[in-house]
Amino acid sequence: MKQNFLIPLACGVLVATSATAQTRTVSGRVTDASGSALPGVTVLERGTTNGTSTGADGSFSLSVQPGATLVLSSIGFETQNVVVGDRTSVAISLKSSATELGEAVVVGYGTQTKADVTGSVTQLSAKDVENVPTVSFEQAIQGRAPGVQINQSSGKLGAGVQIRVRGSSSVTASNQPLYVIDGIPVTSQDVGSDTEPLNPLADLNPNDIASITILKDAASSAIYGSRASNGVVLVTTKQGRQGKTKVNVGYYVGTSETTRRRKFLNAEQYKELFAEAATNEGYDPAEQFADNGLDFNSDVDQSWSDEPFQRGKVSQYDFNVSGGDAKTRFYLSTTYNDQTGIIIGNRYRRGSARINLDHSISEKLKVGFNLSLTRSVNDRTPNDNAFSNPVQLNALPPIQPKIDPTTGQLNKNTLYYNNLQDLENGRNRSGTYRSFSNVNLQYQPLQGLTLRTEAGADFLNLNEELYRAAGTQDGGNTGYGFSNQVQVINYTTNNTATYLKTIGEDHSIEALAGFSFQRSDAQATSAEGRGFPNTEFTKVASAAIKTAGSSSDRDGFSFVSYFGRVNYAFRNRYLISGSVRRDGSSRFGANNKYGTFGAGSVGWVITEESFLKDNRFLNFLKLRASYGLTGNAEIGNFASRSLFGSLPYADQAGIAPGTVLGNPDLTWESTAQADLGLEFGFFDNRISGEVDVYEKKTTDLLLSRPLRYSGGYTSVTENIGSLRNRGLEISLNTRNIDKEFKWNTNFNISFNRNKVTSLAAPIQSQYLGSVREGQPIGIFYGRKYAGVDPANGDALYYTAEGTTTNNPTLASLQIVGNPNPDYQGGITNTFSFKGFDLSALGQFTYGNDLYNAAGIYQSVNGDYFDNQTVDQLRRWQKPGDITDVPQARLYAANGTQVSSRWVTSGSFFRVKNITLGYTLPTELVKRGRMSSVRVYVLVQNLATITNYDGYDPEVNTAAFGAANYLIGHDFYTPPLAKTFQAGINVGF
Repeated sequence: MKQNFLIPLACGVLVATSATAQTRTVSGRVTDASGSALPGVTVLERGTTNGTSTGADGSFSLSVQPGATLVLSSIGFETQNVVVGDRTSVAISLKSSATELGEAVVVGYGTQTKADVTGSVTQLSAKDVENVPTVSFEQAIQGRAPGVQINQSSGKLGAGVQIRVRGSSSVTASNQPLYVIDGIPVTSQDVGSDTEPLNPLADLNPNDIASITILKDAASSAIYGSRASNGVVLVTTKQGRQGKTKVNVGYYVGTSETTRRRKFLNAEQYKELFAEAATNEGYDPAEQFADNGLDFNSDVDQSWSDEPFQRGKVSQYDFNVSGGDAKTRFYLSTTYNDQTGIIIGNRYRRGSARINLDHSISEKLKVGFNLSLTRSVNDRTPNDNAFSNPVQLNALPPIQPKIDPTTGQLNKNTLYYNNLQDLENGRNRSGTYRSFSNVNLQYQPLQGLTLRTEAGADFLNLNEELYRAAGTQDGGNTGYGFSNQVQVINYTTNNTATYLKTIGEDHSIEALAGFSFQRSDAQATSAEGRGFPNTEFTKVASAAIKTAGSSSDRDGFSFVSYFGRVNYAFRNRYLISGSVRRDGSSRFGANNKYGTFGAGSVGWVITEESFLKDNRFLNFLKLRASYGLTGNAEIGNFASRSLFGSLPYADQAGIAPGTVLGNPDLTWESTAQADLGLEFGFFDNRISGEVDVYEKKTTDLLLSRPLRYSGGYTSVTENIGSLRNRGLEISLNTRNIDKEFKWNTNFNISFNRNKVTSLAAPIQSQYLGSVREGQPIGIFYGRKYAGVDPANGDALYYTAEGTTTNNPTLASLQIVGNPNPDYQGGITNTFSFKGFDLSALGQFTYGNDLYNAAGIYQSVNGDYFDNQTVDQLRRWQKPGDITDVPQARLYAANGTQVSSRWVTSGSFFRVKNITLGYTLPTELVKRGRMSSVRVYVLVQNLATITNYDGYDPEVNTAAFGAANYLIGHDFYTPPLAKTFQAGINVGF
């Protein structure tokens, strides 16, 4: 028995001795492209857990099996495979990665290699957003991400940005994606009191961003469960890496102007049109002019349409330093950005500082700390619908001067309010203090298991101040002041356990389990007053009468979540992934506070199959499919509850119920999404790309249902209705020329079809935007304009029978346009030759309609004395005239009804960004003890090709509220800025 035991033991010793004898020690040194040593690089024997890290001088030594392949990886560099062969020494140079994590893709609560991802994910790098003259990073990625539609609401600095990931998934709840910065969900909705929304994401310095990952399908986003129906945007900020300390200094300066301006009548044309309009209605022109405070014989020719705009300026100073050793890595930055907008009175300033640290306490224990502080100040422009909006100056008659000749001051006797007075005698300013921060601790108790806990906070402090002196429209006779202070504290803790196990060379398993808690508390205090001593006293404290006293509100919400994910790969060929999340939310009814959301996906890397291993044509081919469920919780914090409020009676305090009825059964909107994707690479990956088709079905829409007021309540929020999105996304990357002269092209195009599949009752705005069953969200619904009767100049409309009528009340209501595009996308061409680089980005949208809601005032053939666009000179004047502009008739409402008359195509192609740079030769810059110098010039929004007759085809007014279905509306909305910029970046 003893002998039987000793025989296999002896054999085992011999095998082990033989294996030991066959291993060999490989040593080497790892450097970057400049030859600098790279410490801390992970060196792993492929297919095993045998590995090491490079030392301070970039050197390493590792015992490996014969024929081994080394896998070298480091943050900020491309992963490289090195076949050892019979060598005992190797020298390796790593290339800088296009993204911070090289071939890795940031996903929810972790990273994955691109080849292993089974969901639909788009990742953008720092170079896509840095040194671009935009206030927030979302504006810089327009046209770069397939399936992501980004619209700037206007050319106002700091204004809100509308983002739709694979279409609109809700009617009245938010359609904005969830934003997560360094693992922490942040406040991304405007918290101000003004109806013109601010963009809270403008508080993040774009130059601090390392990568932006957009999770689009359920497989990638379901790990965020109840808030992932609109997609998830993961922002990762820059971290230090081991190696030589690097210092970067940047500066740019530029000027801006409007992308486009509308043409309005000059004085001669104005008098001609309105004299004719008065005569056509039997009025004496001079009398009608005089009755409205206008001098028909005036020799003034004031170009009011130019007064709202100015030449803008932009400048930025940027400094950062990064580096570290095997123990501690750091990234420090500070930036100051100053922009003067193209709209008078509009200016935005932002100063920010950031420190990101991570420290290895031991081989198993690491700690990290990220902290940023931002101070921004925004001199704001009023709401589009306000008479104080500068763009509404174009309504003033050109025969009235800007300056009153009798006083030498701004003219106060104009047809409408001369809002230039607000700039001289008031201000509208918002100031924000903002901090994004988190601290994390990571521990590896055993091989493959990582425990991580992190706590993060988003502090937002907003102060709004509005002052209008006596004599202004809002100031009245004594002056008006308003102050609003808002504080939002949003904090989150995430706790995860991740286990990674490789079994032989065939099996790889990654399992994640976690717990998360988020709470947001908001408090707002406001006050207003009237009666100020003079213009030197602008604070509400100086007001003689506190007209509204002061008010204080508190608000908040909380989420508690449990989640898990498993990824499995067999022979790097067959991929399976599944995730589940259970969320509890304070926003929903007592009967439905918890919801469960899950997703599953599979992938097949076809090029790993033996029948394709040796082909020279196809480098990579992966087929993936996914299905999952996500939710939308972005509604009011108390929509499920019947609230009570204070109600004073004389000098007695009391309470009274609110007007919204609570609903204990209120729950999440749920979106089920299926996705099928194909990733490919041909000809040594000179042609690569992805194709995705998807379907999203949203049920239990969160809608407000009106109630009969006889019951004391006006509305109740319920889960009613459903909608669907179907789409196709294509992205294509090509290396057209890959020699000393290089030319690369990136192209993407997306098609999405939205349809409301179930709705209790249509929703119709006072304009054209509506929600109707069987139609896309925001469909234009109203009277259809039929042109002009050539016999008499009457405006005509279509009836239900298809005939025409000059009586708008007899016209049928029908679909007259669709603000949703047929397709949209972008194309980027980059060129490089020696030290020169050139990049050109084009953005396009096709098939959508826009409604110029201001047309009923500014393009309405002289119905009233608002100045008119020059196209109104095409009006009908005599029988037989063929035109689309009715006869000019003062006060007669000939063609003034809300209709398709002002609906036009919103398709456009825009040259979004052109950048030309030159990097000085290394030999030259080293003489100045620098490591790199790059100078560049940039043009933003250079040219726009469109048939839209308004200011800008990309804008969407916020004047009528934030309803999801009020899209494609333009209302005295200022255009975007065209910016010319020059800059320099210096590295040490």
